[in-house]
Parts: sequence; C-alpha cells; structure tokens
Amino acid sequence: MSDLAAQTGLFDRAMRRVATLWRDMAATVSGAEAAGIAEQMRACLDGRGGEVSARNRAARLAEAYLTLDEAGRTDFLLTLAGFDSDTAAVAQAMAAVAEAPDPAARATAKARLRRVLEPPRIRLLTQLTTIPNGVKFLVDLRADLLSRQKGEPLLQALDADLRALLASWFDVGFLDLRRIDWNSPAALLERLAGYEAVHRIRTWRDLKNRLDSDRRCYAFFHPRMPDEPLIFVEAALVRGLAGSVQKLLDEKAPVLDPREADTAIFYSISNCQRGLDGISFGNFLIKRVVALLGEEFRNLKQFATLSPVPGFARWLRGALEGGDAGLLSEEEAASLRTAAPTDAAAPETGAEALSRILARRGWVRDEPTLRVVEPVLTRLCARYLLVEGKGEGNRRALDPVAHFHLSNGARVERLNWRGDVSEKGLREGNGLMVNYLYDPARIEEYHEAYVGEGRRPAATALRRLARGWA
Repeated sequence: MSDLAAQTGLFDRAMRRVATLWRDMAATVSGAEAAGIAEQMRACLDGRGGEVSARNRAARLAEAYLTLDEAGRTDFLLTLAGFDSDTAAVAQAMAAVAEAPDPAARATAKARLRRVLEPPRIRLLTQLTTIPNGVKFLVDLRADLLSRQKGEPLLQALDADLRALLASWFDVGFLDLRRIDWNSPAALLERLAGYEAVHRIRTWRDLKNRLDSDRRCYAFFHPRMPDEPLIFVEAALVRGLAGSVQKLLDEKAPVLDPREADTAIFYSISNCQRGLDGISFGNFLIKRVVALLGEEFRNLKQFATLSPVPGFARWLRGALEGGDAGLLSEEEAASLRTAAPTDAAAPETGAEALSRILARRGWVRDEPTLRVVEPVLTRLCARYLLVEGKGEGNRRALDPVAHFHLSNGARVERLNWRGDVSEKGLREGNGLMVNYLYDPARIEEYHEAYVGEGRRPAATALRRLARGWA
C-alpha cells in the first residue's frame, strides 16, 4: 500500500504528463522570449501575438518552473513577486483622488487608483489558468510558496495575491460535491488513499472496507480540476455513537444494512491541496453531507463525528511540567502515586506520577493502571476541550479539531476512553477521542454561540466534568 500513499510521486507523474503538452505548446515560442525567466514574464505581460501565442508563452513559463531545482524555484517566485504595482503611478493616482473637485471626478479617480494598485503579477497568474491544468499548477505553486515565504515580505505579498485569486476561483458555489465509491476510477481511489490525513489507508482491502455499502465518502471537486479532490469526508452508518476508531475500521466486522443504522459517524475529513490552505471548505462539506444523508436515509437520527484530540497530549505535558497546582485533586494525586510507586527518596507529586505512567510503554494495556488513569485523563481532556483556549478572553478552543467543529455548529457530545489506541492516537491524544454532534435543527444556534459569543456548546455531563465535578 506504500505505492497508494506515495502522494508526491503521484503528483510528479501527473505533472510530468501535462508538462509534455506544455512543452509542445511552448515549442513555438521564439528563442529571444525564452532567454530568461524575467524576460519570459515580461513577454507574457506584453501580450504580443494573440490568444494562442499568449497561452504558449504561459505554457513555456510553467514548464520552465517545473524544471528548476529548489533554489531556482525560490528565485522564480521572487522574480514573479517583483512584478509589483508602479509606485509612482500609485502616488499619482492617490493624489488625483485627494484633489478631485467633485464626487463624479472622485469616483473616476478611485477607479483608476484601483487599476494601478493591481500588480502586474496578478495578470501573470491569471494567464497561467489558460493552459491545460493551469489551475492545478497554480494550486501547487502556492504550496511551494507557502514553504518559502517566511521572512520574505515580497513572497508574502505574492501569497496574499495568489490566495485572494484562489479564494475567488474556489468559492464553494463553483464546486461539485461527488460521492466516491469502489467503482470510482482507480486513479481517484489512489489519490484518496494518498490524501487521507487522519487514519492512514494501509491496504486495498482497507480502502474497500471504507467504501462498502454501510459507508459513504464525499468530496468537493473544482470544474477545472475534475480528477483532483479538494477535501473529502468519510462516514460510517452505524447504530448509536461510535466510540472506537479501531472497531469502526475493523475489516472483519459485519456490514450493516444502512436501513438499520440510526447514526452517521464522520470519522475522517482530509484537506487534499496544500496550496488551498486558508480557504475553508470543511464547514460547507459536512453540512451538505448531513443534508444528503438525511434525504437518503430517513432512519438516521444522529449525525456525529468520531474525532481525534490532536493537541491534548502536548497540552497535558506542558501543564504537568509547569506544575499547575490546580491540575489534580489530592485524591487523584494519591491514587496516581499508588498506581505508580517509585523508589525515589523524595515524595513524588501527582503530576510526576502521571508523567511517569504516560511515559511508560504499554501503559494503555495495564488494566490496574487504567482504572486509576481513566477518570483523571477523561476529566483533564474535558477541561482541555471546554476551558482551555487562546485569543482574546480564551474564546477560541485550544484544540484545532475542536475549533473546527465548534465553528461549524457542532457541540461536544461525548469523550471516548481508548477511542484510538494506535501509536498516533496515544502520542497525540492519550488514546481519547471525541464525538461532536451535528444537530441539523441547532447548527446555526451552536455556530453563533461559539463564533459570536465564545461559548462552547457541550453535553451537560461534559460541562460538569470540565469544571472538576461529576
């Protein structure tokens, strides 16, 4: 399955195929125009010839970029960023606005100011969309740009322009929502496996299991990138809230008749295009899929996630190392010291005992230890999700997955002990997972509560647990 997950190799093969077409188009470009990157960019902006010539020059530019090494690509992007607005023209246009004698003249002056403010590089970027796979090229170009822009104001300005263009081109109103199933093209299934970012797809059998009759997978596509998913969500049709991802993805588990399911569990959502970072699709995707599944299966009563808590272990390590006096109760500290006795001469704190337990390999399989650790970690995870935060007044949930689902209008419904006992699940979330509930009748209410007021909707039992009492 390593071939299935070789995302970079897949992209390289696809781009090599389209680069051959670009090379054929670019072959008609004169040697003078092909002399250097800056000259090629100026030739694109000059617009000599006609539409066909313009496309050929753009193809030459894209093909040149793909042949460059890492340093060459950085130089290319810096050169592109250098095609900025004319400072003198901008100053002149601003003065015209300030000196306009009446509203009509001011409106005309403002229109001219807007035109001169637009840097030529935006026209260059737009020209690249006219070539085959040009939109995908720009998405991948931005992925390169994101890895290079730190500490480079010119590249940051270029990224702002490109991100704005992509945000308008990839508005959700332009996207197609499609179901992916086992009968989808093999190339698309290969991409799906390569893009899966939450629970790695290990074999073809694993992939087939995720696309069985009691499962659903939906993705957003752009008309100019019809074979490239932008984001996809995987769902399982089950009875009741799922509490273990290992059981949910068990290939040997019997297939449930979807008509007998009462719950749709969204267990994975993956963004596929690094170059579209900062352009949100996930909130629209989940809401659209909730509506689709509700129409297809009238028997579904609940729509929820089985989500990781990727920041919990890191936060807890910091809290334990920082000596948070209110982190553990005296009773909890005593039980932890009993569960993990030490030969140290000095008395050990509860925080030190918990740190030692979590650092011990195989702690999750030691039943006596688990009986002590479970209530402690579950309470601390509730606090992490519902109390800890960042931003003004700690209004934003510290956990990125919690922030995503709360922003979308979900509520924190249930914590699942040993929900993910994989190496990654233990390393990031100490084995805990969360059910976020999407109630179609209250999505907007919960969205406003979190985004507008900073409140985090949650089940009553979890709110009590987060405050330290059951």
